[in-house]
Amino acid sequence: MSWFSRILGARSTPGVALTARQEQLLGGWQQLPDADLRRSHYRCRYVVIDVEASSGDPDTARLLAIAAVAVVDGQVSFQDAWRLVLEGQAAGVNPAPSADVAATGSQAGSPLADELISFLAFVGKAPMVAYNARFVRRLLQRTLAEHLGLRLRLPWLDLAWILPDLFREFDAGPERLDAWLDHFGITSIRRHEALSDAFATAQLMQIAVAHAARKGVDTPASLRELEKARRHMHQSA
Repeated sequence: MSWFSRILGARSTPGVALTARQEQLLGGWQQLPDADLRRSHYRCRYVVIDVEASSGDPDTARLLAIAAVAVVDGQVSFQDAWRLVLEGQAAGVNPAPSADVAATGSQAGSPLADELISFLAFVGKAPMVAYNARFVRRLLQRTLAEHLGLRLRLPWLDLAWILPDLFREFDAGPERLDAWLDHFGITSIRRHEALSDAFATAQLMQIAVAHAARKGVDTPASLRELEKARRHMHQSA
């Protein structure tokens, strides 16, 4: 076992083979300091994630695309964005490996491993945000485990739970992203396209951050507590 593998510790998925360079980059990401969740929204970076998948089941779906947009110091950073479209669907993006390699992760240095490491480098250790985060999180976790042998343990925030608590006069329900976008006049230029939806969701996050701060919910940690409380209330109802 390389010293990079010893650093990572959690990388124990059988059959995942990475090059020394990939191990080094992954080890460097692992050693980044965790985000301080007690800092003000206006002094931290969130990363809003959206994905495209072959089905609605995160345990069996193939990942077709990932997009990420940063919200920095309370503002959407339109220049701070990242996208990967798999299976050669976009120019300039390496295609996904063949089905047998994707299933086993046995080809060291595969293009998909490079792209996923690039994704982690973009995210850093920032809190990750999504609408319906359970689906996005599980799909990403499975993909990262299969191709990098990595168990992703970053903090997540789910706008599907946070928005109804912040805007109780308009509860669109936990699955209705379109209703929230319409309510705030946000347009997703190409709905169900990962990058376009990530930008739209990032604008929702910007609105949520501003409104939450005015209510005294002014840190990532306090947003997580708000989400946790709403989930508990829903489960107890």
